[in-house]
Amino acid sequence: MRAATLRWMVVISVAIAAIILLAQAFWLKKIYELEQKNFNSDVVKCIRGLMEDIDIAENPGVQLQQLVEHPTPNNFRIKLNRVPDGDSLAYYLANELQDFGIISSCIASVYDHNKNEFVYTKYLLHPANSNPKESRYTLPEDALPYTYAYLTFPNREQFILRQLNYWILGTIILLLTLLAMAGSLFHLYRQKTLNELQRDFVNNFTHEFKTPLAVMKLAAEVITNPDITTKPQKLERYGKIIKEQTEHLQNQVERLLHSATTDQYELPLQLEKTNLNQLVEQAVEQLDPLINQRAVKLDLHLADDLPDILADSSHIEMVIVNLVENAIKYSKDPHVIITTESTNTNAVLSVKDNGIGIEKQYLPFLYKKFYRIPTGDVHDVKGFGLGLNFVKKVVDAHRGKINIQSIPGIGTIFSITLPLQP
Repeated sequence: MRAATLRWMVVISVAIAAIILLAQAFWLKKIYELEQKNFNSDVVKCIRGLMEDIDIAENPGVQLQQLVEHPTPNNFRIKLNRVPDGDSLAYYLANELQDFGIISSCIASVYDHNKNEFVYTKYLLHPANSNPKESRYTLPEDALPYTYAYLTFPNREQFILRQLNYWILGTIILLLTLLAMAGSLFHLYRQKTLNELQRDFVNNFTHEFKTPLAVMKLAAEVITNPDITTKPQKLERYGKIIKEQTEHLQNQVERLLHSATTDQYELPLQLEKTNLNQLVEQAVEQLDPLINQRAVKLDLHLADDLPDILADSSHIEMVIVNLVENAIKYSKDPHVIITTESTNTNAVLSVKDNGIGIEKQYLPFLYKKFYRIPTGDVHDVKGFGLGLNFVKKVVDAHRGKINIQSIPGIGTIFSITLPLQP
């Protein structure tokens, strides 16, 4: 399974987990609302039973909904035809609450319309709740034109939440399980990605070094042949082959070392006054064997009187080498155009080729280490996928910018913008 497939599995799994959690939260909210309704319904049933136990209804023929009001979630108001005995009210109310399973403290107060005051308050405590006397309980200030009982349930929310204990616990367990699963999948994805990078690196490394070493071995065998002294042209040709392959391997090793260094430390720069045109010429000279081997058509359009830049010349030269080498490697009949120009604050270097181009979907990944654009056979073009990664690091270290324009089948333009010397 490729890392890309696993990445989509992680994304889909996270999306499913999010949907499950949202559904769980939705149903938890619905159940909470249902428990609230059940609590209110049970309280009304208690009041009905209380009216059957003691004669307190203002008009027994009137529907219960007209006798019971619910001004706030924690309070109920009951119209009375008289002021009941306080102890009897507390006794029967406690029994009704227990019968209907309302394990919550209740404060019952009775307002006498004739006296225009609350005549008593009874506290029906439950051991599972805090003492309502210790809370700041205040009587309502309503001066209503009738006698009524006022029931307050200060621990209503806690009681309802206790009914949801298993649901809440289940939701927490589900959340932790999904988080653990997501973490495991993410870790697995990272490991899979690293394994694929390591495997691709080993494959590229093997291919990159195997061919030059094989060529050097054959050339060395020819050179060590005693008869070679009689063929100086052949000796020179094979000696040149060994030299070129050695330089190629040396360049690749330097790239690996540069990459390793920039991973562990901040890229060290030795800034100095540098001419970009001069660096272009030095890079082209360094690539002369490759240019001759591939019969590259190379055009230089270097701006006259180009201002100097403050840069690390060796790093910038290597950036140019990487860009030109890529332009050559990815072109069948290479035609490379190198341009320099300046603006008020920047020097701009452009490397244009007539190569295979780059699909838009691959552009965001070009600067990733070891990334190789899939082109059928991964080894069609040699390399480790380190060049552009190094180019990006160098340009960023110089506070510059890099831009890519590419059309598949037409070619690519890399543009590097570097600040001028202040």
